[in-house]
Amino acid sequence: MKSITFVLSVVTVFIFTACSGKQYFEPKKAYNAPAHSYGGSIVSVSRDGGTLKSGKHIAKSGINKIHLGKGYRFLSETNKYILVTNVKGILKVISKKYRKPVHELSLDFPVVAASIKNGIIAYVLNNNTFGLYNIARKKKLIESPSEVTYAIDTRVPSPIFIDNLAVMPMLDGKLIIVDMYNTDNAKVVYLSSYESFNNIIYLSRVGNTLIAATPKKVMTLGNSGQHEYHANISEVASTNRHIYLFTKEGKIMRLSHNLHVQVEKKFKFAHFSAATTYSNKVYALDQKGSLIVLSSNLSKFKIYDIGEVVTPSFVTGSKLYKDGKVIDLSKLGYE
Repeated sequence: MKSITFVLSVVTVFIFTACSGKQYFEPKKAYNAPAHSYGGSIVSVSRDGGTLKSGKHIAKSGINKIHLGKGYRFLSETNKYILVTNVKGILKVISKKYRKPVHELSLDFPVVAASIKNGIIAYVLNNNTFGLYNIARKKKLIESPSEVTYAIDTRVPSPIFIDNLAVMPMLDGKLIIVDMYNTDNAKVVYLSSYESFNNIIYLSRVGNTLIAATPKKVMTLGNSGQHEYHANISEVASTNRHIYLFTKEGKIMRLSHNLHVQVEKKFKFAHFSAATTYSNKVYALDQKGSLIVLSSNLSKFKIYDIGEVVTPSFVTGSKLYKDGKVIDLSKLGYE
């Protein structure tokens, strides 16, 4: 019994030491950033928006007052529809015009990501199954499981559509590209093969270039072929010319679309929770509340103190929604 007590004591001391020894980013000087309350708080986020405690949501277009329904969370939206889901795997299509659900699809597992185009829903479930569903025909065009994953990064992007193709961001580090009107032939693009925390965390298209990332690798696929770059990635942002990586070591890196590193800047002990680019400026939010604003070439920067990140935050365009407040990024400079 004494030996067990000793072991527990050692473990307790180790855990306490490890936690107390964690180091944080501490800027020498930080400025105040103007903010105002938007009358809500975020309880869950997706790559395309956040669900508010009130049952409403924030998306790329801003705050929408349509109620999502009790127990439902926001997935994505178009100019006509909002996609929401609950823990039972029910996916609803809400009409913005009529402000109510116009279609409901019951799936066997919770939905982690979904998008809609031309009446077809592309979705990914939390058991790493992807599918396409035709609303008018009330029929699944395809549903196929992939390898089971046991631990994922919660930042799962929505599927994207490129002409007739649906690009599925899978939870096991690959993209599945399927033709919506000919589902027999699907292309698989592998990014990485780690056993856990290997899901796609970023997916976008810039011109003819497809950009995707897992927590360990970023990949571009376009006219110049396929390119890869390995890093411990916290966040990704992209522009028409560049890709910005925000790493777990506190680095901000600017790369070309061919993934050549052009410039980098390190902020010791920074842990980025949100990042974006807007109007030739780069924004990186540290978990302890330092908002770093940089020039596009990372040569100049200014740091603002906006308070420790308590609840999930969401950034879109020039707006950062954090802990019930919204910050207008366009009013913050790096000089």
